Amino acid sequence: MTDEMVQQLTEQLSLQFFKRPFRHKAYINKRLRTTGGRYLLHSHHIEVNEKYAMEYGEEELIGIIKHELCHYHLHLQRKGYKHGDADFKKLLIETSSPRYCRALPRKEEKKKVRQVLHYCCLECGIVYKRYRKMNVYKYVCGACRGQISEITD
Repeated sequence: MTDEMVQQLTEQLSLQFFKRPFRHKAYINKRLRTTGGRYLLHSHHIEVNEKYAMEYGEEELIGIIKHELCHYHLHLQRKGYKHGDADFKKLLIETSSPRYCRALPRKEEKKKVRQVLHYCCLECGIVYKRYRKMNVYKYVCGACRGQISEITD
């Protein structure tokens, strides 16, 4: 999927479903993560997340573009273009545009195994567990003010 293809598809969908031309730019934004697309109020451009097209196909992409075109056309007509506005909800139904896009499947993240460090007070014997290294010359035991040393396994 290229920017030219997204531009062409957006112009075609605008004429087909909204009977109005799309006169701005539509393009892929690879930095989008949590949303399928967005309509930019100041520039009137539409950005699309390419991951949705790759994961779910062209049908999901068409739904996302139609949703963003609802924002676009209502904003230019000075009508309610926000998600909660009645004009927006009505236009979504008329154009059979989705209100939300599907969630992308999550990739399983590798959990970082944290190394546990153990420190012991030389006087009272209290054992402290820490995840970050500690300067034993700078700190003393909180219970007895005794000297602390690192326990090595």
